[in-house]
Amino acid sequence: MDKTRELELKRIANDVRIGIIEGVYSAGCGHPGGSLSIADVLTYLYFEEMNIDPKNPKWEHRDRFVLSKGHTAPALYSTLANRGFFDVEELKTLRHIDSRLQGHPEMKGVPGVDMSTGSLGLGISAACGMALAAKYDKKDFRVYAVVGDGESEEGQVWEAAMFAAHYKLDNLVMVLDWNGLQIDGPITEVMNPTPHDEKLRAFGWHVITVDAHSFPEIEAALKEAREVKGKPTAIIAVSVKGKGVSYMENKCEWHGQAPKEDLYKVAIADLEKIAEELK
Repeated sequence: MDKTRELELKRIANDVRIGIIEGVYSAGCGHPGGSLSIADVLTYLYFEEMNIDPKNPKWEHRDRFVLSKGHTAPALYSTLANRGFFDVEELKTLRHIDSRLQGHPEMKGVPGVDMSTGSLGLGISAACGMALAAKYDKKDFRVYAVVGDGESEEGQVWEAAMFAAHYKLDNLVMVLDWNGLQIDGPITEVMNPTPHDEKLRAFGWHVITVDAHSFPEIEAALKEAREVKGKPTAIIAVSVKGKGVSYMENKCEWHGQAPKEDLYKVAIADLEKIAEELK
């Protein structure tokens, strides 16, 4: 990846983070921590990797994306808005009555959302079905799913892992957002699901570990995933919960609450400072 494109993606990801904060603050509720941690991954997927058309969200041959950790919908909505699926100003309607941008992704009302999610473990299972359908129909689209590290404590995630390996779904990429924190505290203290890499390899997956905030590493991992044949790929993306907002970083208390006006201003100031540094 050349430095110019890397800088462009960093700027876009920062805009995505601003959209996350704007949405959650306007809603007065939501999940900023895990949304901020996946902003770079979603930016790369939607602006560089995936074959999609914002003007034709239901295009038959598009790549599919499933946000299995559906509570981080603010990140998906902000990415879609910045990519041109709908107006960025709509992010401020998050969770409002009559808004189509509700607390979890809804595929019938929001352009660009391929699967309604929220019940943890459901999304990766649906992604497996999409990938298998592509195999049966002899279509070449790829399927990407983001799974939370806390979500990986769900048994359904591991059933999906077994299913994907059994059916040799090499058109499926699962990105595990490893920020190490869930609503009740550190992942390894709540219900330790590690080591993910060894377990997934034992299940029959190709596994890559990356820095979730490094676009060159994300790019290299997804390129490697496209070259893998006969098995699904899992990318363990080591991230910072609350990335970009000083007081939210690595704080589990920001898993599921919105900032009040004073802290909203601090968050926007943090992100505007990053924007200045990226000029």
